[in-house]
Order: sequence, then structure tokens, then C-alpha cells
Amino acid sequence: MANPTRTTARHWTTAVPVVAVAALALTWGRELPVLAVVLVAVLLAGAVLAAVHHAEVVAHRVGEPFGSLVLAVAVTVIEVALIVTLMADGKPGSETLARDTVFAAVMITINGIMGVSLLVGALRHRVATFNPEGTGGMFATVTTITTLSLVLPTFTTTKPGPEFSPAQLAFAAVASLGLYALFVAMQTVRHRDYFLPLDENGVVLEEHAEPPTAKAAVISLGLLLVSLVAVVGNAKAVSPAIEAGVEAAGFPLAVVGVVIALLVLAPETLAAVRAARRGRVQTSINLSLGSAMASIGLTIPAIAIASIWLTGPLVLGLGPTHMVLLALTVVTGTLTIVPGRATLLQGGVHLGLLAAFLFLAVSP
Repeated sequence: MANPTRTTARHWTTAVPVVAVAALALTWGRELPVLAVVLVAVLLAGAVLAAVHHAEVVAHRVGEPFGSLVLAVAVTVIEVALIVTLMADGKPGSETLARDTVFAAVMITINGIMGVSLLVGALRHRVATFNPEGTGGMFATVTTITTLSLVLPTFTTTKPGPEFSPAQLAFAAVASLGLYALFVAMQTVRHRDYFLPLDENGVVLEEHAEPPTAKAAVISLGLLLVSLVAVVGNAKAVSPAIEAGVEAAGFPLAVVGVVIALLVLAPETLAAVRAARRGRVQTSINLSLGSAMASIGLTIPAIAIASIWLTGPLVLGLGPTHMVLLALTVVTGTLTIVPGRATLLQGGVHLGLLAAFLFLAVSP
């Protein structure tokens, strides 16, 4: 006899993304009243939960690390489209939008998603266990791409200000895309075993539940994409209300990018926490660092191409405060990853760094 709870879950995870996309089509480009903003926010939350459900179905079918890669790349592709769309509007502050959004994504994924995953994993199993070889490779790639793309522009001299010249931007784009492609090859082909979840004794965990059928996985993949379109699109729809709230509170404009990044990364956050609760901390780390890498590794090349027709400057260089936070994150992350085991302390330290980033975004 079918489980009625699962049947209900399948029904609502199918209906909510469709309704959310329909709401997106009806509200796109319009100024929304308060009641409509609340309704869109509710549908946004439902689309996030639906995205997590369908990502887990796909991940169960294809196995790790492909499942984590599917969610990370899907979210990032849509996020990149959102950034380019907002930059094309040419509103004040759009010249720093790519930098603010990408850096917020890096800090949220490394310190937020990874931190809460380690915390949950350690709470459930005393010690969170993961593979330092695969995790170290991911972390090194993330920090390299971030430094090349967001730190170097502050110090280059060809063009005044924290900007790349066209040739420098092209180099950063090619380097980012090349490193990301190399990582994907290592994660899915040559060293796939480095990215598989481990138990407390360092043994690869096996799936015991029956995987979904190919048809169910394909349907979930389609609904996952629909859910992610709804998440990002509705996040943009409520962004004017967010901007108005930020201005009314007297916060810097960069806070808008942080809030939208938090909304866009919500599916990965929930999926990572659920994996950590099942003892699959490596899967959580694949989601966090994979999302950070996809975010910056795909955004910089996309922005480089878009800059051909976009008008106005493109500010990528970080300021001193953010560079200090990035340096502290790199040092702390390295010390966390090297042992391959983490306790509540490491999770708490990363969440403390996220709290510092969020506080300084509001009060720079």
C-alpha cells in the first residue's frame, strides 16, 4: 500500500513549483502591493522546499557526487541570469552587483552552509567526518578563483579603480572556467571516490533505499529546474520591497545582494542540512563548496561576455574589510579541512565568520 504522506508530498511538490512560476509570470515587471508581496514570498518558500525534494530524488537516482553537482550548477546558472538581467537595467549600484552577489554567495556557502552542516553533523554523530582530499581540492579551487576574480582587481594598475581591463577580465574569465571544468572532471570521473560520503570510520556510505525509476528522476529534474526558476524569479519580484525596506532602515545597498543571495541559496542550505542529519557530511560539503565554485566560476565568464554590451563600469575588486574576512575564512577553512574530522567548535567558528560578514554588511 502506498504511503499517503509520500503521495501527498509528491502532489504538493509538483503543484507548488507550477503555481509559483505562474505567479512569477503574472507579477514580472510590476509593482506589487503588500498582500501580493506576502503571497509571492509564501510561494517562494514553497518553491525552495520543492526544489530540495526534487534535488534529493535526482541525487538518489544518479548518486554522489553527481546529485550535488546538479543542484549547484542549476542554481548557479539561474543566479547568473538574474545578475546579468539586473545589471542590464543600469540602475544605480549595478556596477558592484556582480561583486557583491558573488562574494556574498562565497561567504554564505563556505561559512554558512558548510558551518551549519558541520554543526548538525557533529550534533548528531559527535564528530563530522569527511574526505580531506576531495574537500581540500574543492576549497583550494574556490579560494584561487575568488582571489583571481575579486581580490586582484583592487591591486591591478592598468585601469584606475578596483576594475579589470578588458584583457585582464578575459584572463580571469578563462582561468575561472578552466579551473571549474578541471574540478568537475576530477569530481565526476578521475577521483570520484574523494567526494563520496564517509561514515565515522572513514568507510564510504552505501545507499540502502531503492532508487527512484528513471522516469521519476527525469520528472523531478524538470520540476527542479521549474522550482529554481520560481525561486530566483520570485526573489527578483520581491527585491523592490527588499530594497525599500533596506533604504527605510538606512542600510547600505549591498545588503540587497546579500538578502537575495540568501534566498537563492536556500535550496542548497536545506539540502545540505538534511544530508548532514543523515551522517552524509561530505554530501553537504559538496553542496556548499560546489555551489561557491559554480557561483564564481560561472558568473565571472558570464559577466565578461555580458560586459561587451553592458554599459558603465564593472567593479569587481573587494574593499579592505571584505579582504580581511576572506583571508580569515581561507585560514580557518584550511584548518577545518586538513584533519578530515570536525567538531561543534569548527562549525561554530564558521558560523561566527558568517555572522561577522552579515553584521558588517549592515554596519560597514
